Amino acid sequence: MKFSPGDAIRFGWETFKGRPWFFIGAVAILLLASIAINIVSSAIDSATGGSLEEPSIAGSIVNYGLAVLLNMGAIAFFLAAYDSPDRVQFSALWHPQPYWKFLGTSLLASLAVAVGLFLLIVPGLIAMVLFMFSMFLVIDRGLGPIDALKQSMEMTKGNRWPLFGLILLMALILFVGILALGVGLIVAAPIVGLAYTYAYRLLSGGAAQIQSADARSDV
Repeated sequence: MKFSPGDAIRFGWETFKGRPWFFIGAVAILLLASIAINIVSSAIDSATGGSLEEPSIAGSIVNYGLAVLLNMGAIAFFLAAYDSPDRVQFSALWHPQPYWKFLGTSLLASLAVAVGLFLLIVPGLIAMVLFMFSMFLVIDRGLGPIDALKQSMEMTKGNRWPLFGLILLMALILFVGILALGVGLIVAAPIVGLAYTYAYRLLSGGAAQIQSADARSDV
């Protein structure tokens, strides 16, 4: 199945337009949760002799552990938003299972990308594309770390250049959102999240809902 980055971004935009304030609210919740995580980890750093410049080991572990929960919720939310954009609720943002599988997958994928970037950058970019769906697979199908990484590699076959193009487009959209005094992120983030999920659903065999998004845009 062939994938088009343009279709993914278009789906994200059209779906966002269907419930703009709802998606802005979801992103606001995620941002507030992220701020709360940083406050908690900073408090731990202060209590254990760390600082913003040199965080403590305990603070870093807590920060990463809570960030994993946040990422799990974000992925679960956008999967639910793709499957049922008119009925998804904020409650979809809470999705703490399977935590340990997600943590293991996140660590392995991040390590592969980090090592690849250290080795002349290009291998890191390749790893970024190969494993871009691994954490979606944990939330959506409950796969373990190794199976999720392997399945992600299979899903990207035949579409790796278009997927790399999607990554660049999503980065550009987020960058433009940051340039808009940061406020643009509350619009850019849901569009990117929905576009990312479109790519996952399309290449994992899910029926693309770009047509339903188009129908909403014509109303």
